[in-house]
Amino acid sequence: MKHLIVLAAPLLIAACSTGAAQERTAPEETSPRDGGPVAEVMDTLLSTNLLASGTAEPMRAATLSTKLMASVTAVLVQEGDMVAAGAVLVRLDARDLEAKAEQVAASEASAEAMRAQAAAHAARMRALFVQGAAPKATLEAAEASLSQAESALRGARAAGAELASVGSYAEVRAPFAGRVTQRFVDPGAFAAPGAPLVTIQDSRSLRITVHASPDAVRALRRGQHLAATIEGVTAQATIEGVVPVMGSLYQINAIVENAEGAYLPGSAATLLVPAGTHRALAIPADALRYEGDLVGVTVRTGTSDARRWIRVGMRTGDLVEVTSGLRAGEQVVRHASGGAD
Repeated sequence: MKHLIVLAAPLLIAACSTGAAQERTAPEETSPRDGGPVAEVMDTLLSTNLLASGTAEPMRAATLSTKLMASVTAVLVQEGDMVAAGAVLVRLDARDLEAKAEQVAASEASAEAMRAQAAAHAARMRALFVQGAAPKATLEAAEASLSQAESALRGARAAGAELASVGSYAEVRAPFAGRVTQRFVDPGAFAAPGAPLVTIQDSRSLRITVHASPDAVRALRRGQHLAATIEGVTAQATIEGVVPVMGSLYQINAIVENAEGAYLPGSAATLLVPAGTHRALAIPADALRYEGDLVGVTVRTGTSDARRWIRVGMRTGDLVEVTSGLRAGEQVVRHASGGAD
């Protein structure tokens, strides 16, 4: 029987997982009191949180293209570059547009001259008609010619505005400040309308998107703060909205400020969604000591301190839930900072 007990200890230790350490079956290690402050194991109410998983994506991201069919003459950015809003990213060959622009300018100038001539003729006919020197039909013909000239001028100006608008696509600019994450073309490539050229992201704010049941989201409100993690790093998220999606699920969108770039866009993320309270044993987080995957505390006894390995659950503020290894009323030693021994 002794051999069986010795073999069981390694198996129990191997079953430990991150965040829930296994108690050791070995006797507690005792030592003289170190005189540190203690805290009592409390039987108290703790918040119940549901862990909802999702991803943290940038608030603004755009894949840029053009309306032109032209050759790429220059790509001014590399992947990873930070760019300012309005910065030129890609230039296209616009020589055809320049030739068309000259034609449109000539048409507009001609239309303006014809309109001026028609306006002068109409003015003369009005004066002669008032004096009785010109028949009404002649005046009406002059007014019609003026109207046609004005219409032709408006058409020429509209063509010029349209060409100028299309010409603006010869330079692809950043719609906002951000980082270039993808570059799809090189100089000499042929750009077609709608084909992707560059992708840019603004990761100064990230949106965490998760899904939960109706019961889990019932009490959530826009602007409410939730605890979050992004690739294991803690963060504070602010609820942007809660909307229904397919089936009986709801989507929670929450925003995390990332001005310092501490969190990488596209990372795995979680939200702690509050779901009421429950009774549990709890101790201050600074009473915990870590050794690999094991979590322990120093228990204060009458004459000495004893190391004990415990299981822990979720952390709520400065308190950590204890799921096994301690009893209410026991005292644990607090440390200035947690960590491995």
